[in-house]
Amino acid sequence: MGSAKGVQEPEFHHLCPWIRPEDSVEHCIIGVTILSQLTNEINQADTTHPLTKHRKIASSFRDSSLFDIFNLSCSLLKQASGKNLNLNDESQHGLLMQLLKLTHNCLNFDFIGTSTDESSDDLCTVQIPTSWRSAFLDSSTLQLFFDLYHSIPPSFSPLVLSCLVQIASVRRSLFNNAERAKFLSHLVDGVKRILENPQSLSDPNNYHEFCRLLARLKSNYQLGELVKVENYPEVIRLIANFTVTSLQHWEFAPNSVHYLLSLWQRLAASVPYVKATEPHMLETYTPEVTKAYITSRLESVHIILRCAGAVLVLTPLLVPGRLTWLVYIIGAVIGGRVSFASTDEQDAMDGELVCRVLQLMNLTDSRLAQAGNEKLELAMLSFFEQFRKIYIGDQVQKSSKLYRRLSEVLGLNDETMVLSVFIGKMQSQTSWFTWAWGIPALGFAVPCCPLVACAPGWLQSEHFSFLGINNQSNLTDMRCRTTFYTALGRLLMVDLGEDEDQYEQFMLPLTAAFETVAQMFSTNTFNEQEAKRTLVGLVRDLRGIAFAFNAKTSFMMLFEWIYPSYMPILQRAIELWYHDPACTTPVLKLMAELVHNRSQRLQFDVSSPNGILLFRETSKMITTYGNRILTLGEVPKDQVYALKLKGISICFSMLKAALSGSYVNFGVFRLYGDDALDNALQTFIKLLLSIPHSDLLDYPKLSQSYYSLLEVLTQDHMNFIASLEPHVIMYILSSISEGLTALDTMVCTGCCSCLDHIVTYLFKQLSRSTKKRTTPLTQESDRFLHIMQQHPEMIQQMLSTVLNIIIFEDCRNQWSMSRPLLGLILLNEKYFSDLRNSIVNSQPPEKQQAMHLCFENLMEGIERNLLTKNRDRFTQNLSAFRREVNDSMKNSTYGVNSNDMMS
Repeated sequence: MGSAKGVQEPEFHHLCPWIRPEDSVEHCIIGVTILSQLTNEINQADTTHPLTKHRKIASSFRDSSLFDIFNLSCSLLKQASGKNLNLNDESQHGLLMQLLKLTHNCLNFDFIGTSTDESSDDLCTVQIPTSWRSAFLDSSTLQLFFDLYHSIPPSFSPLVLSCLVQIASVRRSLFNNAERAKFLSHLVDGVKRILENPQSLSDPNNYHEFCRLLARLKSNYQLGELVKVENYPEVIRLIANFTVTSLQHWEFAPNSVHYLLSLWQRLAASVPYVKATEPHMLETYTPEVTKAYITSRLESVHIILRCAGAVLVLTPLLVPGRLTWLVYIIGAVIGGRVSFASTDEQDAMDGELVCRVLQLMNLTDSRLAQAGNEKLELAMLSFFEQFRKIYIGDQVQKSSKLYRRLSEVLGLNDETMVLSVFIGKMQSQTSWFTWAWGIPALGFAVPCCPLVACAPGWLQSEHFSFLGINNQSNLTDMRCRTTFYTALGRLLMVDLGEDEDQYEQFMLPLTAAFETVAQMFSTNTFNEQEAKRTLVGLVRDLRGIAFAFNAKTSFMMLFEWIYPSYMPILQRAIELWYHDPACTTPVLKLMAELVHNRSQRLQFDVSSPNGILLFRETSKMITTYGNRILTLGEVPKDQVYALKLKGISICFSMLKAALSGSYVNFGVFRLYGDDALDNALQTFIKLLLSIPHSDLLDYPKLSQSYYSLLEVLTQDHMNFIASLEPHVIMYILSSISEGLTALDTMVCTGCCSCLDHIVTYLFKQLSRSTKKRTTPLTQESDRFLHIMQQHPEMIQQMLSTVLNIIIFEDCRNQWSMSRPLLGLILLNEKYFSDLRNSIVNSQPPEKQQAMHLCFENLMEGIERNLLTKNRDRFTQNLSAFRREVNDSMKNSTYGVNSNDMMS
């Protein structure tokens, strides 16, 4: 790498025309840096382009240039690895660094527009295009990076390992079974070599990236595949030893250890599904890792206290700290069990663990007032929740050996007695927490519980600045009240049963708070800030309770308590403070929770009008908020979500929950001249038209709420959609078209469903219009058909988009895409024929006949109707079609370019 001569391959010259063979290394650095920054910038969406436009640009760059750039980078790295590098030479140093960055940017490219959240990178799959197969079937590509790791100084190694992490995450479908096994074998051999020569892992950055690499071995490959690798026994031994050592020295890189724990958790969880005859050896190494983890957590208490300067009070703090870890671990052990694979022996072991926690609780309760420890108390709450999930409920075996052991040791014969213990404990905690933290009860008889106050590492005020929170105590007050009521509510959900007296006692403090707010509203002059503060705390508590009550009995108790007595207070708050999201957001979220028929908890007697009355209240709140929020006028771009779009998003979610709850017969409204449904739907349209298309996709929560609501409307209220003005219909269709290529899979799937409902409606109306019929089409249907006939390009564009995604992209929701596609084809048969011919002709001559046959097979046996049987046959044909097309393209020497169809 002393000069650039020979480093520029002829076929790559168009990528770096400013680099010539006779140029210096400095010029190479400039060229590689430009390519690296270009790749990175194209991969990142910005605010200057809509997301759909950005995706088209990124797709074009991916198809036309990215693979060439990757090959160029690897070619230069191979030349570098084949020479004796002099890293004292700054030019060589700089070129190597820039090449590694370029390679990493290529591998880190968002190939299919998923925008993976970095916080969940251990679950990432790199969606390498099929046209890149040759680079990864060649073992020299993988070997290049392992060789570089061992041949360059540790300061460069983290980037090399980052590249290996991405390579290890290449999608499984890129290979057939034999190719994947070969690739995995080379990958495991490289990992083994690093473990046998761990000197460079003393660098924290190398260590962190290597832990990520180990985690990817299991996230992307099955245990049954790993055990078949030739060196598996030696590799699993080395990984186990590395993990134990890492846990024993966790303070070296504490942010890396969770990758190792994730690896072992997934390995252990896979054991029941392994069909291979080769031994996995996890029964030998998993206990060693578990023991090392528990021991390290207990020892960490001493280290943390010593670092915190708590030497003088070390002993009093040391014991509760270790007990806290043990209680959390025991809770995790119980909550993490696999119910269908559990045995009586495991139940008995859980019984022993639970007995010890409850015995510890009795001991700490006796000393709570004098020497309570908030972290230990919070651990107890976590333990309660884990126990409740597994051992309390209708599906639990009452003869479980766990309850036998509890009866023998503590006299607790059944879940009711255990619940009484838990609730008693939480009652004693409330008064102690209030005293310990000095948090005001805001007029409530039951004070709040600071369940998150012991997590200062992530509970920092700047993380919540958008909420207007200035300090941790305010956040504790805001968040922990709901958390405490949720925890208590989940226990009471099982325990209350039909006992309304117990329920009334539980709700007594909230009743008092509602009455206080009502009195404030009834006076001409009242303290507005105090009223807001009280109301916001109240509705957050209620939302926590409502979320916890999934059973019909408990939820109907809550509903009958709040409706109709206290509903006017919520409506009045929206009228007064619609412009203040700090107040309206909690109220709207509470209403959205109340109308959510989760687990069929909202069930009214056949003679009860409450379902209709509840929808009236919903409609009133949506209409009141919607009409008032539209009077805000122009809102600054940086405040538009907080001040406007967030509330609109919650209203969309609220309306969707009410429309799909199956507790209202909506035909009643029109029959009796009630305008509640029309008001809600018309308000939805007003709000929708106030939102630019780009905002619908730029704000994920708004996207999900809008498309979920639209899915319900197109399914059950298509006559309303058909009655809308042409410009509104075109707005909705355009939003569906853009949503089909959205980054969020939920949004894309919802758009497919919306499109399917619209296409089905169109097809039925057209079928009726061509037949003799006694009943003419409705005015709405006639007008909708006329609009669609005037704008055929909209439906045709969506047909092109769906077909493009299925053929040319790694389609993540193929079944959903298949449902509207058949209707689109039947409505646009000539356009589909032209599109098919265009795709076939774009293939190399030797592939055109095969591609033509693929399309023939796609429509084989398909009739001209949208009956379920016909749809299912088309979906099956489409799966075979996509597989055949992909196989054909894998073997094609031509690149696949979908830009024409996307434009």
